[in-house]
Amino acid sequence: MNPIRLFVGNLSYETMEKDLQDYFSQAGVVTSINLMMDKMTGKSRGFAFVEFGNPDEANKAIEQFHNKEFQGRALTVNIARPREERPQQQRWGGERGGDYERRERP
Repeated sequence: MNPIRLFVGNLSYETMEKDLQDYFSQAGVVTSINLMMDKMTGKSRGFAFVEFGNPDEANKAIEQFHNKEFQGRALTVNIARPREERPQQQRWGGERGGDYERRERP
């Protein structure tokens, strides 16, 4: 686990990266923000990853912001865990990987 990378959950869907930058910089130097967006809709998925300059600042952010209200929602803030490997799901269509032809109804 990376002690400077935080998971921030339960975000408002209107939250922008600038909002997170302004808010979390109260705890220290924010080196990066990765707000997760839905690929299909382009809207926020309600969580982000925030990285700090050092572990002390990251821990301060956890203490300062976990379960605190931000834009009307109680945040979840903790050390980000590594992404778990998931088995690849079988797609419909066999070897064609889901490609199909569009057919008109008779």
